[in-house]
Amino acid sequence: MATLPQAADFLEECDTLRAVLEDLPDADWERPTQFKRWTFNDVIGHLHMFDHAARLTLEGPGVLKAFFAEIESGRAAGASLVSHTRRWLDGAHGASLLMRWQRLYREVARVYADLDPSRRVAWGGPDMSVRSCISARQMETWAHGQAIFDALGVSRPETDRIKNIAVMGVNTFGWTFANRKLDVPAGKPYVRLASPTGDIWEWNTPSTVECIEGSAVDFCAVVTQTRNIADTPLRARGQSARQWMAIAQCFAGPPEDPPAPGTRYRQCKNEPQPALE
Repeated sequence: MATLPQAADFLEECDTLRAVLEDLPDADWERPTQFKRWTFNDVIGHLHMFDHAARLTLEGPGVLKAFFAEIESGRAAGASLVSHTRRWLDGAHGASLLMRWQRLYREVARVYADLDPSRRVAWGGPDMSVRSCISARQMETWAHGQAIFDALGVSRPETDRIKNIAVMGVNTFGWTFANRKLDVPAGKPYVRLASPTGDIWEWNTPSTVECIEGSAVDFCAVVTQTRNIADTPLRARGQSARQWMAIAQCFAGPPEDPPAPGTRYRQCKNEPQPALE
């Protein structure tokens, strides 16, 4: 059976993030990032927990429902997602967490690779296809990983596997508005992006009135809310395009606002780190 390309892309995304972490001393894992002051431990712990959820979804909706119910129960009692994740990890941190995450994401990639891409699987919201589920894992790895690359002052090597995230960004145009209970604009803006290798990717009807142009990396940064569009060279023309890019959200869950301009950026390696509260 042919392997699912998106599973290989997910594996490469995880390996790219792992590579910048494997030689860090444990003390650096408590470094806060620009994303809600999550530490490196918090970021990798979060990715690990939801990779676990992606594995559970193949065991049936009941198993996954119980897993998410436990999370929601804790949050209803006042526990944050971070504190729940820390308890779930049961002390794993630093190098031990990295090894635990690596073993699981490799297993998830292997298992998903041989599944029917159109098979429906459960998740916290509506069911989705296997292809969408593993693409979402790549998207979240890329998005949350950006906080670590930024904190380390390192530029991530990008490849055309980012197209999976761009597709999610384009496909969630309507979701972005509906999720905020806003009217969805009648026409979808034309999206024209340059891939990391220089290919041109296009979606929707060509237009010079309603359009978004720039690099695929910048577009993905905006739709995953790792950057404010004001901090990128991405160009949005037309009311619908500008409104979309101001609130774009390609991930599930309640509406989230993008970071304020100037608050998410690649830090200089000698830049002082904010202290944990």
